[in-house]
Amino acid sequence: MEISDVISVEDVILDLKPEGKTRLLKELAVHAARRTGCPAGEIASVLSTREKLGSTGLGQGVAIPHAKMPGLQRPYGAFVRLTAPCPFEAIDDRDVDLVVLLLLPEASPQEHLNVLAKIARRLRDAEVVARLRRVDNATTAHRLLTTDQPPTITAAA
Repeated sequence: MEISDVISVEDVILDLKPEGKTRLLKELAVHAARRTGCPAGEIASVLSTREKLGSTGLGQGVAIPHAKMPGLQRPYGAFVRLTAPCPFEAIDDRDVDLVVLLLLPEASPQEHLNVLAKIARRLRDAEVVARLRRVDNATTAHRLLTTDQPPTITAAA
């Protein structure tokens, strides 16, 4: 399973402005609910429960909130770039500005879990992260996340 199997261009959100971690997770849940048909409240609940186990903030301004979702038939993901960094209790105590939401079916096979590892590896690439912070459209951001050869991009004016 590839990242592009989980995150579509329609699930790339640039310049979201949440008011803190809790609000960010709720906004992600609302978006995911529209795309998956799962109730937003349940999505927010599983994400919150997962965060209580330990922050999914990886450091360097990146977080990958993820959880297994009852009733979900296939993995779902979304990429969000925030307008300003948001406190997220990340491992390095740095606020987060790049977020990838990943929801997995309850009985996820190993291939579903492998996509989480692929996303984490992709977001450890300093060049990819720097480009994601400058990208000016969802299509280019999607390509940066899903291909090994990132396209040349231009910064927003």
